[in-house]
Amino acid sequence: MGDTHYINLPDELAARIEEDRREHVVNPYACRDEDILRRDMDHDRANLQRPAFVRDVEKIMNVPFYNRYSDKTQVFSLVRNDDISRRSLHVQFVARIARNIGRLLNLNLDLIEAMALGHDIGHTPFGHAGERVLSRLYHEHTGRYFNHNVHSVRVLDDICCQNLSLQTLDGIICHNGEMEMKEYRPRKDKTTFAEFDAMKESCYTDPAAIKGLVPCTLEGCVVRISDIIAYIGKDRQDAEKLGLFDEKPKYSQKKIGTTNAEIINNMIVNIVENSYGRPYLCMADEYFSELTAAKKENYSMIYGNERTEAAFKKDIEPMFEEMYEELLKEAGEMDPRSVLMRHHVNYIENITQYVRVAHKRYRDNTPDDMVMDYMASMTDDYFIDLHAHLFPESEHRVEYVGYF
Repeated sequence: MGDTHYINLPDELAARIEEDRREHVVNPYACRDEDILRRDMDHDRANLQRPAFVRDVEKIMNVPFYNRYSDKTQVFSLVRNDDISRRSLHVQFVARIARNIGRLLNLNLDLIEAMALGHDIGHTPFGHAGERVLSRLYHEHTGRYFNHNVHSVRVLDDICCQNLSLQTLDGIICHNGEMEMKEYRPRKDKTTFAEFDAMKESCYTDPAAIKGLVPCTLEGCVVRISDIIAYIGKDRQDAEKLGLFDEKPKYSQKKIGTTNAEIINNMIVNIVENSYGRPYLCMADEYFSELTAAKKENYSMIYGNERTEAAFKKDIEPMFEEMYEELLKEAGEMDPRSVLMRHHVNYIENITQYVRVAHKRYRDNTPDDMVMDYMASMTDDYFIDLHAHLFPESEHRVEYVGYF
């Protein structure tokens, strides 16, 4: 790998960071533990063994839906290959990258970790392709839109009712790894749950609202850019392992690098170099241009590749359509023997029976919302098994690409 290119922090900045650490300098732009806001402030109070945002981290990790990260597609579906990323590994990469940036900028690492670990918990099976078709079906029936970042908040705040902090939920809903920006300036005006709830609701009804989300903390900005950094190079790495390319692509990046390790290292260094001591995140012009170009190249070579889309279009999308209609019928009937009731509604009610901050009974949700929740919660394998159970005679079947 003689052609790899790694940069380091300038000596002057490295010395400044080390001196600030020795002097215990506090970053005035970091979110302080004492500023935490919860729906129920009398519950989940911080203590020595469980500080404010550590509680959010542990709540997220102990929500049963957290387990399902391990069998949800990151980019490549229907492949039996333990070396290919699943969403669980992506979430860990985001957390690690964000903590590295946050540590250098002297931000709140517990808050960063909570946002990173929870940011994709509402993601559908089969990655963004699954998200697109579920949103289409949900919109056709309700006029509302499904977005995985909004649904991650719904899972943690409305379904599982975890009493998470406003700061954590805001970082999750605003993570939007599909939108890169040269500067990330936090919006400090979101200070109440009423404002947050109105922002969240607008994302269901206005397709433009999702593009205007901006985190209210610098920590949220770190997680947002880290989401992009985490997948650009890793998706390239996975694509090459799967033999997606006949020849190794000639990527155009010179500054940020082209490999996963280069991109992570060089983007972290450049962001810290341009952001230290400032109330916002920033990267150099050429780094931002190359990051944008790298994402476009990934879309043209990987995400839009016919081989990655063929199986989804042929079988999985029709399976989504069949399943949505069948589950919607079950939701309308609320038969206690139905799959929806036994494996979803009862499941939710069981895991929330002891929560203190419940907004409403889960079964009082609309049928479409229950179907949306259930389908979004599924892992890839669960989805395939349930479809086979519901439609044993369906012409739509999928086969995994095996090791041999």
